Amino acid sequence: MRINAKYVVFSVITAMTVYVLYHNERFIVEPSNPVWQHYEPFKWWLLPHALFGTIVLLFAPLQFSDRLRQRFTKAHRVMGRLYVLGAFVMAPLGAYIQYYQERMGAPRSFTVLGIVDASMLIGATALALLFAVTRKIALHRQWATRSYAIALVFIGGRFVLGVTAWETLGVEIAQAIIWSCLALSVVLADISLHWKEIRIALSRNAKPAVLKKQALPGVVRAA
Repeated sequence: MRINAKYVVFSVITAMTVYVLYHNERFIVEPSNPVWQHYEPFKWWLLPHALFGTIVLLFAPLQFSDRLRQRFTKAHRVMGRLYVLGAFVMAPLGAYIQYYQERMGAPRSFTVLGIVDASMLIGATALALLFAVTRKIALHRQWATRSYAIALVFIGGRFVLGVTAWETLGVEIAQAIIWSCLALSVVLADISLHWKEIRIALSRNAKPAVLKKQALPGVVRAA
């Protein structure tokens, strides 16, 4: 039985999200957790950032369901607009929060990382919206996929840092992991977009090799 690659990808994303929510974000339901003291100075910036970030992470997977898109076209458009709004609010707030934390000892290099991440997310989302409005659906899907992949850097970076325990090694390794996730996000998005073509290309390259191996015994017998 052939496994649908889309289901595998979203199953992995779900597992990563559950891990990050437990490992990094469970303090939300723990009022006495000391991490609240760190967030206190910028909590009113963090609240809308978290709210709109949740909208992005919740609605994005539903946008990639062919069944939902075909059966509930209006809902697809509404959720798409909410995703765009979420990305446009979440991204600059995230960059500003990182800048705000400089006065608390965070390095300027982390602010640069936040600005680049936000710019990439806003840019990809804006292009996805533009192509949706102009009814260039193929291009819309491509840039929507890239936008979602960039948004997942929030999950991917925390997941890698958590499972490897590298989060205890300092801010430099944290930045390196997040930069790596940001760079790989676009690459992995393009691989998913062209996965069928990649499989076809690989299968075509494999067939001549198989045929050649099958022909060898016949050549020997003929000799």
